[in-house]
Amino acid sequence: MEPSPAVAPAADKASPPRRILIVDDDPVVSGMLGVILGAAGYEIIEVNSGENALSLLARSSSSSLPDIVFLDIEMGEGIDGFEVCRQFKATPATCHIPVIFLTARGEMAYETMGFMVGAVDYITKPIAPAVVHARVRTHLALKAAADFLKDRNSYLEQEVQRRTEEARRRLEELRISQEVTMVALASLAETRDNETGNHIMRTQHYVLALAEHLRGNTRFCDALDGDTIDRLFKAAPLHDIGKVGIPDRILLKPGRLDAGEFEIMKTHTTLGRDAIESALRHTGVSVPLLETAKEIAFSHQEKWDGSGYPEGLAGEAIPLSARLMAVADVYDALISRRVYKQAMPHQQAAKIIAQGRGTHFDPDIADAFDVLQPIFQAIAARFADQDEHLAALEARARCAAVE
Repeated sequence: MEPSPAVAPAADKASPPRRILIVDDDPVVSGMLGVILGAAGYEIIEVNSGENALSLLARSSSSSLPDIVFLDIEMGEGIDGFEVCRQFKATPATCHIPVIFLTARGEMAYETMGFMVGAVDYITKPIAPAVVHARVRTHLALKAAADFLKDRNSYLEQEVQRRTEEARRRLEELRISQEVTMVALASLAETRDNETGNHIMRTQHYVLALAEHLRGNTRFCDALDGDTIDRLFKAAPLHDIGKVGIPDRILLKPGRLDAGEFEIMKTHTTLGRDAIESALRHTGVSVPLLETAKEIAFSHQEKWDGSGYPEGLAGEAIPLSARLMAVADVYDALISRRVYKQAMPHQQAAKIIAQGRGTHFDPDIADAFDVLQPIFQAIAARFADQDEHLAALEARARCAAVE
């Protein structure tokens, strides 16, 4: 597989070729990656296990260390990629080498762990040559900038660092926001929850409709600028991300939860917040989109009168993002068929929202819903659930109940 010149520029011939270490027990994958990068002028070193990689680096002089490492996660019976990366980062001679995980495991938990152990990037197989070349160029450039800063005076060091960190922040914000959102959507739509991916899309568009309408309300106009509304729309899909931590016997139960089960279910708000907060902490950058997602995940079950959870917040102490999601989430739960209930007609659901005005919901947001009822109905119709998917979920719920 030869990369095209457009995505595989040759390495700089005036300087020694950059050295890339590939650690993968699959010779087909490592061979393909070696061809892709070798064609661009990089020097390629391939090893088939984590142990061999650590041994190679331990024997290498500072001048022969790789400039970047591609690392598989699961490699036969030896130590896994996470442990290899931990040891890289714990060793002064190699801690500065950028590590990119290249793996078939696309789950959010694996990606999060990759960043926690010190990787700078995470690419899922199958290999896309253009993506590989772009990531290599980016991280080699960042590494080169960091190396350059070490040898310059204080003023030049500060100025170059400022520009490098700004470029890093923008790159990381875009990449993390897009990848975490996509992984979360895939997880919620395809794995464990009894709510479908269409629930995610419906609530996302409900929140957008409410926010755009309330932008004309003097109470909200300052808070709901264009950038904020865009973040609300993109962050909304993560509102129930914490449910991936709820046991199947509760999450998929085809009936009403008892008091103890409900207490466990309620922890999904805290689990969601903690997962997003952990990702933010380990990336080392501020990502406004994920800050908004963290607010929504943690507080969308709060109620205007203070009777919600997890903190019993009341009124405007509840973040606006969570107040918007509360209306969107409750409405969609009411009109949707679930493994434990039938769908409710729109008019009945709208009546419940109206009854919750000033108790469950922010009064102005409940009023906005009332005005936007035709739009909510149109969104629900556009992203209607598929009966086949619901039937499959019901079968899973029955299995979980038996277990």
